[in-house]
Amino acid sequence: MDIDVLYEDNHLLMVEKPINVPVQADNSRDEDLLTILKKYIKNKYNKPGAVYLGLVHRLDRPVGGAMVFAKTSKAASRLANELRKQKIYRTYLAIIHGQPLQQTGKLTDYLWKDRTKNIVYVSTPKNKQAKQAILDYQLLRTVNNKSLVKVKLHTGRSHQIRVQFANQGLPLYGDQKYGQHVNKHGQQIALWASELSVKHPTKDEIITVNSRPSGRLWEQLL
Repeated sequence: MDIDVLYEDNHLLMVEKPINVPVQADNSRDEDLLTILKKYIKNKYNKPGAVYLGLVHRLDRPVGGAMVFAKTSKAASRLANELRKQKIYRTYLAIIHGQPLQQTGKLTDYLWKDRTKNIVYVSTPKNKQAKQAILDYQLLRTVNNKSLVKVKLHTGRSHQIRVQFANQGLPLYGDQKYGQHVNKHGQQIALWASELSVKHPTKDEIITVNSRPSGRLWEQLL
C-alpha cells in the first residue's frame, strides 16, 4: 500500500492515513498503518532487525488525513508530552447533516466511553469516568442541507467530533455509529484530519502539514 509522506526527517514521520485502514493491528487482522510504515522505513533505509516507530496519537479507522509518528524514543517522549499539554494542534474538516445556528462556536461536553461496545456517550461532570471534551468549529459552507465545518480540537477524546456534533442534532455524513437514523449503510464517513502542527522534538521549529480529502461529496463543498 502506498502511503503519502507529508514530512520526514530523523525524528518525525508525518503521513496521510488512508481511509478504512486501522492505525495499529486489531482483531480484523487487516494491514495496519503502523506495520506498513515500519516496512517503509526498513526498506528505504535498509535497516536490519526490528524498526522503532512510536505511535503518538490515533485516528478512527474510517477517518483519513494527517498523522505524526516518532522515529526515535526521544521524539516519542517529547511528542507525548506535547500531546498531554494539548500543544499538538489538529484541524479537521467534517461534513454534517444540517446547519449550525452560529457561524462559529465552541462545543463543551463530558464524554464517557463504553469500552465493551466501543461507543461514546455524552454524560455529566458528576460521572467520574467522563472526560471533558472541547472543540471549536467554523461553518464554511452549506449545500443541500449538508454543511462543511472546520474543527479545531482542544482535547483528543475517542470519537469526540462525531459524538459532539451528533449531540447537537448535526451528525456527520456517513457516520453509521452516531448518525444511523440519517445515514445509509455503506456510506463513507465525512471526517478528515486536514492540518497537523507539532513542535519539532529537537529543534525550535513548528512543523505543519496539510492534507486534502477527495471524492464527489467533498468537492461539492470544498
